[in-house]
Amino acid sequence: MESIRIEKTRKTPDVTFNADTGKIQIEGKSIPENSIEFYKPLVDWLEEYGKNPQENTEVNIKLEYFNTSSSKCILDVFKKLETIYKNGNNVVINWYYEEDDEDMLEAGEDYQSILKIPFKMIEMEE
Repeated sequence: MESIRIEKTRKTPDVTFNADTGKIQIEGKSIPENSIEFYKPLVDWLEEYGKNPQENTEVNIKLEYFNTSSSKCILDVFKKLETIYKNGNNVVINWYYEEDDEDMLEAGEDYQSILKIPFKMIEMEE
């Protein structure tokens, strides 16, 4: 299975979905013109990955900012991960936030409350 690598732009995050290691990372800003179009390949990839995932899947989310339409798409990504987890695989989501960024912490807590999947809140030093 091919991995996904998307270089970040001013409006989209840096994305690495590695099928060989089970490491998934989304980092930067997520304010694409069309969030559904941007995130659909990621959701589709996870659908495929879920058929034969690595023993451990580690997800690192390091977003500085995301818009409302991205938040729904990110939830879709998390729901695919939740399915992989419910099928008996190890999945952990590491949600990184800046020390003084209450909004990003709350966003992570909101996702955590919706999903039945291990979630770690990780405070980044300035």
